Amino acid sequence: MRFLILLISIFTFEAVNSEALVLPMRERAEVIDQIIDERIATVLPGIMRRTGIDMWVIISREYNEDPVLKTFLPSTWQTARRRTILLIYDPGEDQPLETLAVARYAVGNTFIKAWDKELHGDQWKRLAELVEERDPNKIGINYSDTFALADGVTHTEYDLFIKSLKEKYRNKVVSAENLAVGWLETRSETEIMIYQQICRIAHEILASGLTDEVIQPGITTTNDVAWWYRDRIRELKLTAWFHPSVSLQRASSPNMDAKASILARHDDNIIIPGDLLHVDFGITYLRLNTDTQQHAYVLKTGEDNIPEDLRIAMNNGNRLQDILTDEISVGRTGNEVLASALAKAKDEGITPSIYTHPIGFHGHGAGSTIGMWDQQGGVSGGGDYPIYPNTAYSIELYAETYVPSWSKPVRIKLEEDAMFDGEDIYYIDGRQKEIFLIPREVPLQ
Repeated sequence: MRFLILLISIFTFEAVNSEALVLPMRERAEVIDQIIDERIATVLPGIMRRTGIDMWVIISREYNEDPVLKTFLPSTWQTARRRTILLIYDPGEDQPLETLAVARYAVGNTFIKAWDKELHGDQWKRLAELVEERDPNKIGINYSDTFALADGVTHTEYDLFIKSLKEKYRNKVVSAENLAVGWLETRSETEIMIYQQICRIAHEILASGLTDEVIQPGITTTNDVAWWYRDRIRELKLTAWFHPSVSLQRASSPNMDAKASILARHDDNIIIPGDLLHVDFGITYLRLNTDTQQHAYVLKTGEDNIPEDLRIAMNNGNRLQDILTDEISVGRTGNEVLASALAKAKDEGITPSIYTHPIGFHGHGAGSTIGMWDQQGGVSGGGDYPIYPNTAYSIELYAETYVPSWSKPVRIKLEEDAMFDGEDIYYIDGRQKEIFLIPREVPLQ
């Protein structure tokens, strides 16, 4: 408990040095384990009752883990062990959940070992006994056509599970899609608190790469900067959930459509004065992920600020963010939010593209999808899922603005992590409102 108290106290103060805020591995482990216990006690009961599933069975074999099962594993477990089966039962009437490990070993502090091979015999037989003893109304299993993260049970495990049950209980097996998604997308009180500092660390790393300490115009390439980020993340004993991309737009380059722009994001271009740089970057820390896109402008000789028309383009990007976040509310689907936000942006003369996704245990998380770059008319399945409280989203989009000094349109591509508490949505560690300058400070003439 002392490490959680230490963590909370640290996170109430403004960050000064990223390294000072990254906990040693042992202390991270204690925080992770405490959060798992907190989530099971405070997050999971409500979601089980919301979905009407009173028994959740999660089955995985070592090295072929259900993505959901991995979120229940204690900090010192990298994988499942042999066949690991978790059984979560809600007895109702506001009683605490029963959490059992039908496995060779107990799983963490919460899942009590409920199978002893020497005592009980076959593992599947024991699981069937536990199910029958509790006589559930609905048995949730993780299979889903829509959400890959909720589709973790393998064909073999599903067949063996169904075969182990009596006919009465086979008829009670249902998809746990909404339960799995709800578990993955909903953040606990402690997670909401610590997410701010995780995003702060990510912002500091991103900003430190967009300086003349890293970039020397005429020599440094975009891939040099991308690999600098990878090295810096490792120096801080963190990990990245995707390879960073650093790309650029410049006045002399030909226009590219959205598809070509995405394909070119890992091109290796020499950075020169007048370039508008774009970084897409994310870290993983304490099992939570960040996803951020920001911009920097490389000053030309004699310039001491960004050209005014690029500043206007940035303002349009921020305005599109505002339009989108104003549309987010409980119960609306991602497709409803997308359609409304796009219509309002176009009414204001903004050329928009919105492709916002949930974030949390996974960078591209399960939950309500608000557009994809190539599906601006709505996303079947994920876009039909409603928005719930205490969920986090990467507000990802671009606004295209014609820039007279470049004689062509420029895309301001932004992404910032935000939390929705059920009433308000707010950026977890703020957002970029001004384009970074390289160099940051121009010497007095």
